[in-house]
Amino acid sequence: MAEQIFSYTEAALEDIAARMLALARAGGATAAETDVSEGCGQNVSVRLGEVETIEYNRDKGVSLTVYLGQKKGHASTSDFSDKALADTAAAALNIARYTAEDDCAGLADPALLLKAGDRRDLDLYHPWDLPVEQAIALARQCEDVARGVDARISNSEGGSVATHVTRHCYANSHGYSGSLTTSRHSLSASVVASGANSMQRDYWYSTARHAGDLLSAEEVGRIAGERAVRRLDGRRVKTGQYPVLFEAPVAGSLLSHLVQAVSGGSLYRKSSFLLDSLGQQVAAPLLNISEDPFVLRGLASGCADDEGVATSARQFVKDGVLQGYFLGSYSARKLGMQSTGHAGGAHNLVVRPTLAGGLPALLARMGTGLLVTELMGQGINMVTGDYSRGASGFWVENGVIAYPVEELTIAGNLRDMLQGIDAIGDDIDYRGSRHMGSVLLGSMMVAGEA
Repeated sequence: MAEQIFSYTEAALEDIAARMLALARAGGATAAETDVSEGCGQNVSVRLGEVETIEYNRDKGVSLTVYLGQKKGHASTSDFSDKALADTAAAALNIARYTAEDDCAGLADPALLLKAGDRRDLDLYHPWDLPVEQAIALARQCEDVARGVDARISNSEGGSVATHVTRHCYANSHGYSGSLTTSRHSLSASVVASGANSMQRDYWYSTARHAGDLLSAEEVGRIAGERAVRRLDGRRVKTGQYPVLFEAPVAGSLLSHLVQAVSGGSLYRKSSFLLDSLGQQVAAPLLNISEDPFVLRGLASGCADDEGVATSARQFVKDGVLQGYFLGSYSARKLGMQSTGHAGGAHNLVVRPTLAGGLPALLARMGTGLLVTELMGQGINMVTGDYSRGASGFWVENGVIAYPVEELTIAGNLRDMLQGIDAIGDDIDYRGSRHMGSVLLGSMMVAGEA
């Protein structure tokens, strides 16, 4: 099945990678690394029952990074012909000759590279044989169910179905070569509801490596429709300090900020509010986060990072104490440390719940306060940790949702917010690389009306 989808086998990509490394060596490179990839996919969207787009994509590319001592050059092409590969290698070498030396530049430490015998099958490739007629039917079903949830749903931004597969090979002059073939599929719907005084839009989606792991079109549509209707006729609340509950789909943003703050680029540039935080209490003692690169069918799973460094499962935060950074080879050298296998980013992060019973249990725990279901804007200063974002959601009284709210701003400091986590729910959102339930913070400033 795979060879019917792709134009190049894994062996063919590995051969191109080997040729690129040979060209780099012949041109005088002291070290080199290359990426070769091919991807193809289909995306279908409908709006108000009519087909809006049918898109097919097929792309390929090869990039080469060369080192002349500690000088670095990079070039890429989408042409796999012999002349194009030779020209790309020549361009990378020429760039390297004119760049300044950087004593942190270079390939990953050979001792850290994934060994061939340690490679695992993580079940990441499941192509979806989806004829376009069936894709259109699924997209229509998503949208039709969403539009049929309530008579107040007056318009639609559409339903969509997408499927994509990728084949990739990374190799370097240390003798490392590794290939990976993956798939990713999604369903989504977005609709608009009209009330007495407002119009509101909301959406839902499902994404997975295997089509069988997706939510049904009916469920995606139902959730999208219900989320749009429940936001109608929102109010503002009085400005003040209140408990704030981040619903699971937006709670992952807090984890993303934490990861960014302790990632190599932020640390060596000294642009993080968590400098020198290794081994320090960075969050409430109830926060425990593990990292597992080996989740079967995981959306961020992999045995090696983008430099071929072997990944490993670890405890990222234990009882609120930071156990490790996210470093690639370059940032590790800048910090006088060792790569943690995170060139390309974090792998599957799993936050341990502290409260059973899902969102209702968290609402009861909060009592009265703000449930945030959408965040807007980018008012975050990663140097100081200052946080200010537009928000909408629901006002909660005595553990029960009272009414929708909008046109609010929530503000605080990320350091205080992490330390102020009061509970984490078991309503975990698995749709990305951050597996996290809803998060209750003890207090934040909520700006509404005077």
